[in-house]
Amino acid sequence: MNLILGLLFILIVIFLISNYNKKKRLAKLKKGFIENWAKPKVESFNFHSIGKYFYNNQHKNKAWFIISDRTTTDLDFNAVYQFIDRTSSKIGQQYLYFKLRTIQTVEQVKKFSAFSNLFLNDNNLRLKCQMLLSNLNTDASYDLEKLINDKTIEKPKNIKWVYALTLIAVLSIVLTFVHPLFLLTLIPVFSVNTVLHYKNKENITYYLDAVNQLNRSLMVSKELATQKEIISYFNDLSFIKKINAIHLKTKFIGFEKQIQSEFAALFWLLIELVKIQFNIEYIIFYSFIGSITKEKDSIENMFLFIGEIDTAISTASLKASKNQFCTPNFTTKKQIETKGIYHPLIEDCVDNDLILNNKSLLLTGSNMSGKTTFIRTIAINSILAQTLNICFAKTYTAPFLKVHTSIRITDDLLENTSYYLQEVLTIKELIEASKAEENCLFVLDEIFKGTNTIERISGGKAILSFLNQKNHMVLVSTHDIELTELLKKENYELFHFSEHIENEELFFDHKLKNGKLKTRNALKILELYNYPSEIISDARKIEYTNFE
Repeated sequence: MNLILGLLFILIVIFLISNYNKKKRLAKLKKGFIENWAKPKVESFNFHSIGKYFYNNQHKNKAWFIISDRTTTDLDFNAVYQFIDRTSSKIGQQYLYFKLRTIQTVEQVKKFSAFSNLFLNDNNLRLKCQMLLSNLNTDASYDLEKLINDKTIEKPKNIKWVYALTLIAVLSIVLTFVHPLFLLTLIPVFSVNTVLHYKNKENITYYLDAVNQLNRSLMVSKELATQKEIISYFNDLSFIKKINAIHLKTKFIGFEKQIQSEFAALFWLLIELVKIQFNIEYIIFYSFIGSITKEKDSIENMFLFIGEIDTAISTASLKASKNQFCTPNFTTKKQIETKGIYHPLIEDCVDNDLILNNKSLLLTGSNMSGKTTFIRTIAINSILAQTLNICFAKTYTAPFLKVHTSIRITDDLLENTSYYLQEVLTIKELIEASKAEENCLFVLDEIFKGTNTIERISGGKAILSFLNQKNHMVLVSTHDIELTELLKKENYELFHFSEHIENEELFFDHKLKNGKLKTRNALKILELYNYPSEIISDARKIEYTNFE
């Protein structure tokens, strides 16, 4: 009796300590969400895993437009993503990445923005959802997308023999009551089943994290679906019921992942022997795969449900930050009008205003004055406007635009492609895109800088004129002053950045100015960095003789 009471007391103490630690952990987690609200994350980002859903998913092809890999490189997309991401789960991270690279419709963007504002205005709801979503914040959660996008494992052709072996094992036990010798039949059956069991372990291990996350995601989805404010945003939550129907199979497959103690491991060993003898795991696994195939759409709908909520909270956190934001105004005109627009990654960034009506932008400027940064700023804000319905600006008006870029071009040694040829191939893609009826935004930096001056200017002028047709808009930065006169007649508005010199130092105000650049600073920079005077003198002489 005393032994029983002693064991009961130990169990109660263990329960109380466990419960106390759980409450302490949850309190710490909640405090972290409160303190880090409206702040960027301080953590490393695994873009290989974050991008899995986007790259593996075929549904992205249904989007109005997909941001290309080239454009993400040109715009330092990953760095922008790191600043924007305030999600609470790995599924949310994957969905946010997908959302930022797939432009949908104006209606969808506005609906998402309204949903995001729900969390901006309701701290209790936001915290409750963040706490739930944090259950999916382990690296294993990245694997849920396997159940959506991976090619389904086909049932092996020998599965009928597996059923036969299971039947023999069951009959052997039943017939043991007739004669004990029938029990010996279990030995060869067990030997064969062991080979089948562990040969199939590779498949089960591959899906183990994904299955465990499916169970967790279902639990989180059920809890999220109890919030009436969330239910009103989603039209169909039937996926919860459908996934719940295969819950027992997923719990069984994911059992191994939950074993954490030696006693549980001993229990697992006994269960493992039973599973081998009767091929239980083998049969249930392929039944599970069949159920997964049948319910792939439901699993994806659950992924999107969780991802949409987490991304909406992340966007609300962004809106609550100290950064200057605005809600974009979408128009059908060939127009970009923005005030106070700035680059989100540049600390204390100088903001600028821009008005383009039925015209494109030709931007000249001194070295290091900010030309490339400015055209990147417009492109990044265009994408954010069309995906999250926010802009880093005071006001922003523009149409929905398919964003194409040619900024960061390099030669390809592996493909034996020169810098110029790489430019030719990249710009050819822009030319092909311009044939579409939908509005495009073409962003180019120093067009054809990989070739000689005469052909660079003549070819550049012809291409930029060609791209600036229909309702397409072009933002191009250049050092070639000659292009300003040629393109001014081709519906291009001229702007420039400039600098001034004080006490033998260059100073840039990074303010956008109307008209073309009238000063140059390349030789002055050589002089400021103490190049030999004879080089400077010779260069000045050539400059005045040939180009003035």
